[in-house]
Amino acid sequence: MPDTLSDIRFGFDHSYARLPERFFARVEPTPVAGPRLLRLNAPLAAELGLDAQALTGPAGAAIFAGSALPADAEPIAMAYAGHQFGGFTPQLGDGRAILLGEVLDREGRRRDIQLKGSGPTPFSRRADGRAALGPVLREYLISEAMTALGVPSTRTLAAALTGEMVLREPGPLPGAVLTRVASSHIRVGSFQFFAARGDAEGLRLLADHAIARHDPEAARAEHPYRALYEGVLERQAALVARWMLLGFIHGVMNTDNTTISGETIDYGPCAFMDAYDPETVFSSIDHGGRYAYGNQPRVMQWNLARLAEAMLPLFDTNEDAALDWAKSAIATFGPRFEGHYRAGLLAKLGIGAPREGDDALAMGLLDAMKAGRADFTNSFRALTEAAAGDDAPLAAQVTGTDAILPWAKDWRARIATEPGVAERLAAANPQVIPRNHLVEEALEAATRDLDLAPFDALLAVLLRPFEAPPARYTLPPEPSDRVYQTFCGT
Repeated sequence: MPDTLSDIRFGFDHSYARLPERFFARVEPTPVAGPRLLRLNAPLAAELGLDAQALTGPAGAAIFAGSALPADAEPIAMAYAGHQFGGFTPQLGDGRAILLGEVLDREGRRRDIQLKGSGPTPFSRRADGRAALGPVLREYLISEAMTALGVPSTRTLAAALTGEMVLREPGPLPGAVLTRVASSHIRVGSFQFFAARGDAEGLRLLADHAIARHDPEAARAEHPYRALYEGVLERQAALVARWMLLGFIHGVMNTDNTTISGETIDYGPCAFMDAYDPETVFSSIDHGGRYAYGNQPRVMQWNLARLAEAMLPLFDTNEDAALDWAKSAIATFGPRFEGHYRAGLLAKLGIGAPREGDDALAMGLLDAMKAGRADFTNSFRALTEAAAGDDAPLAAQVTGTDAILPWAKDWRARIATEPGVAERLAAANPQVIPRNHLVEEALEAATRDLDLAPFDALLAVLLRPFEAPPARYTLPPEPSDRVYQTFCGT
């Protein structure tokens, strides 16, 4: 076990930092007054090949709060651009995040380790570069919950206090730093950064790096950059389908929050639906509902069209040929998404061998749920009892409509010849999600009193989403507990 901070190494490599200097800024985290490690994700540390025991003491606290660096770190803030709520900004970049380096995990996968909230960078645009405790713990909870639910996601390695306050509305809040792990932090906005500058060499170098990291088989394709783009299309179509099947609303689907790895990133004003309604919006900054639940597939296609625009010179040296190919590729997003979503939705109904009429059957349930403002998660869980002939739990969820009992009868007739219905229902429909009111309850206790007991209890349940938890974790909020707005935390 290392005895001193200087002995701690993460086994870092720095493939991104070996790219030209215009890809990033070299900057170190800003030391803080009182580093304190709140939580270390020991299973993830082991997965990354790190010594969790060595990181639980003062040295680990100093590293995870940004007051010290592992001996082999080479910290950088990455440059990127982005469309934010439809408006383009040619330079954004990591304004409060610093990439320490990359590790090869125990399965040989390359993973970024990044500090978020570790102080200002050249991309901070007059912001303080800090994070408050509540948003840090929120990302911890939801990123780990998404992983347990089978959704590709960034992960959280640690949460640390800084011993300093940050100024946010409505007043000073405890400062904290989150250690984020990702397959990479390359975004749609990363490509837009170089395209906006007419930097053809930078665009090519970024694409080559992305191929080596995420799509090595694309290097052997006739058109490697087209193959890279198609890989991003497929991953993001599958990702958004998974969001929709869980009632997840990202809340801020800007192009700088859209990864080429296909991982969910940046858990700011995200939330999970309680009552089913495609127009549901939680984000306090999404005034027009641009990123409403039901809009997410269209927005992702729009974001990927922006990626195609940025990559046009790589698709073909002839601009017209490049544009024609890009248009045809973008058009495949809809069918890709629909294929993933349809398969997932039918699995939630226990159907494994689709046939004619299944789509109408699925939409019949969703229509009834919308009409009755039924709880999204619990309505699907009630199908387990309905499959055995007990419609009471489903009828208790889907109220205000007479359609649900005839629907249940038709559905049971449909699944009567399907093998493995019970197993499929159990595997596709979680018993618990991060209910917004429970997340807020945990964050309030932590922020107000540094009481992490509600956080720990909720996290323990979220890590086992398909097991029956205590009843309070499955219940929709009472009217007085409903969360109507979520905030980005910046």
